[in-house]
Formats: sequence, structure tokens, C-alpha cells
Amino acid sequence: MKDTIIADLIAHEEKREREGLELIPSENYVSSDVLTALGSVFTNKYSEGYPGRRYYGGQEYTDQVEQLAIDRAKQLFGADHANVQPHSGAPANEAVYNAWLQPGDTVLAMDLSHGGHLTHGAPVTRSAQLYNFIRYKMKDVTTGEIDYDELRELALEHKPKLIIAGFSAYPRELDYAKFAAIGNEVGALLMADMAHIAGLIAGGVAKNPFDYGFHVITTTTHKTLRGPRGGLILSMGTVGNPLKAPEKTIQNIPTLIDRSIFPGTQGGPHMHVIAAKAVAFGEALQPEFKEYAAQVVKNAAVLADELQKRGFKLVTGGTSNHLILADVYSSFGIDGKVAEQAMDKIGLTLNANSIADDPLPPFRPSGIRLGTPAMTTRGLREQHMAQIAEWMKQAIDAHDDIAQLDRLAVEVKLFTAEFKLPNEL
Repeated sequence: MKDTIIADLIAHEEKREREGLELIPSENYVSSDVLTALGSVFTNKYSEGYPGRRYYGGQEYTDQVEQLAIDRAKQLFGADHANVQPHSGAPANEAVYNAWLQPGDTVLAMDLSHGGHLTHGAPVTRSAQLYNFIRYKMKDVTTGEIDYDELRELALEHKPKLIIAGFSAYPRELDYAKFAAIGNEVGALLMADMAHIAGLIAGGVAKNPFDYGFHVITTTTHKTLRGPRGGLILSMGTVGNPLKAPEKTIQNIPTLIDRSIFPGTQGGPHMHVIAAKAVAFGEALQPEFKEYAAQVVKNAAVLADELQKRGFKLVTGGTSNHLILADVYSSFGIDGKVAEQAMDKIGLTLNANSIADDPLPPFRPSGIRLGTPAMTTRGLREQHMAQIAEWMKQAIDAHDDIAQLDRLAVEVKLFTAEFKLPNEL
């Protein structure tokens, strides 16, 4: 690379990833094949529209790439349709809102402080300015159970046009059957935001909302799916011509979403990213991906147990998926940002995170959020979780002891040398 400044930064990032452990649950490592597609000549091509219906010439190969991504995504999740063009998860969610809602319409979604996502109507977002978000919560933060009675009462009272099941920091499974029963009772569109657990669904270790009557699933394509950074919208219903506006019915939601993505909210798709998505979906269809997804959940369960043995208080008392949320403020008297920075210094990357009804401010919250997708990709197994938990406890104990943190960093570096990154295999 002629740009030596960028080349140097890339090399430093590769070194950081190689010598540390990635514990952020929304991050992962992609394969060499995904990286190759992401850096391919498809980045040169403008492809407004959809396969067979483009506004530019020269689309012979872009059409094939996008159709392959669509077909693989449909097969992976059992969907009638897939839109692979969203640039990330937030635009995917916005596109569904735009397809189905009018300004002022009511949406029922998980409260941000109880594990929901910013795009589910947090006050600082554009969606909150356009739509009326009503928020449901956990009934008991010690178990993580959603208050489904409250959810039904809110739905009957407010008659939402859209109900969202999904989360950003929730370590348990949702009861999609209860969501579906409530949604059907009030005639709402049912949308699952599965950005965090899409790979677990694809791998058969998490429930598929489509099996319970959901109409739409949105997700990112990175995280547990191990693809490039991007978005995906899956839907059930009639797939029509996106150039023609259909009647606004739940049955027509696939076409309504296509029109909402283009020309509604995006222009030209990123064809190099779509090529990389197609590669990742193909990888997720292989038998070894099911083994990977199962291992992610096994590792998380063991890591949660090991953390609790060392005094970490876990929100909901553990995990049923890939994600762990720990209250370090009540456990050790430090806020999540202090814990995050201590971990950073020894090569363990995680993030500070608010917990339910957090008494501390969002930028210095009570909790930390971590998970097992990336470490599992590198080959870590159950027997390695105790060591990670021990390092985390030692880093917190030594959060203001630079010499001790440096010693721990050497231990982490020696440990990670045994586990290659996917692009090094």
C-alpha cells in the first residue's frame, strides 16, 4: 500500500486483534474469503435498483452476486424474501418503520435501560421524533423474564401498528409465541430485531421468530453471523415487483420493504459488501457453522459461571445466549468505564454498559457487557473460560496499578499466541 500512514494503522490494528481477546459480544472475526470479497472490484460498480431492475448498465455479475446473497439468506432463515442492501442494522430498522408506519403511529419496543436498542425509539434518535414508542420492560431483573402481562396490557391500550421483539444487551431468550399472540390480538406487524443472535438462529441454537408467526426479521450481518458490517431484512409474504406500489397489507410487507430501502431510504447498494454477505451466508450454511454456534453458547454459559465464582453479579443471574451483562458497580465499587479501561490495558476488549434502572449515567454506567462469539471463532473452548474470568477479576482488582496491569497484558499476549485469527489460517 502506497499510503504508509494507513498501512501502518492497519498493521497496528492487526497486532491489537492478534495479541488481545475480543470480548465485545457484537464483534467477531471474518474469514479470509469474506475479506477478499469485501476488497473486490465490486466496490467500483453502481447498482441502483434490484436484480433485473437496475438503473445502470453493466449489471450482469452484480445481479448474480445479489441474487445469490438473497437466495442464501432465505435458505438460512427460512424466509420468503430477503433484502440484502441495508448498509447496517439501524437503516434496516428504519426501512421497516418507513415501510409500515406513518408519523405518529405507535410502536411497542423493549426499553433501552432493560436491554433494548437505540433504534427502538430511544429519545435521542430520529425514530423517536417520528413515531410514538411505548416501552415494555423485564418483570424481574434477577431472572430476566419479560413482563408479558404488561406487554399485553400496553398493546391493548395503545394499539401499536408495530411490535418489536429484540435487544442489544439482554442475555436471555424471548418468548416469541407470547409476542405473536399479543401482536395478532391487536393486528400489529411483528418484527424481530435479531442483530445479536442471527448467527445463533442460523446455527440452530436459538429459536427462529418465523416459526412463531413473525412477519419481519432485521439483523446486522456481522456479530454472530461472522459477515461484513452490514444489514439484512428478512420477511414473510408476497414478493412483488418493487417498481410498483402494492396495497399496504402485512401480506405485501416484502415488497413494501424493498421500496422502502430503494428508493425510499438508500441509493446505490454497496456491491462489494453484498458479495461479502453472500460469502458469509454460504459459510453459515455449512455444518461446521452449527458447531460454532453451539460452542458460542457453551462458552458463554461456562464463562458466566466462572465470573460468578469470582464475585461478579450478573444481570438475570447468567446467560442463555452469547451475551453476559455484569454489574461491576455493586460487585466491586467501580463503574463500567473504569472496568473497561482496565481490561483494555491487559488486552481484553469489552464495553461499559448500562444495566436495568441504572443509578449511574450512560457514559459511566454500572455494568460491563461481554460475549463469546469472537473468542470462539479463534478456537477457545470451555476449558479456557476460567482463565479469562480470572484475568478479568485481576484487572479489576489492579485497575489503578499500572505495573500489575502490564504483567497481566504479557500473560494475555502469550496466551493468544496459541490461537490464530481466521485470516491467518
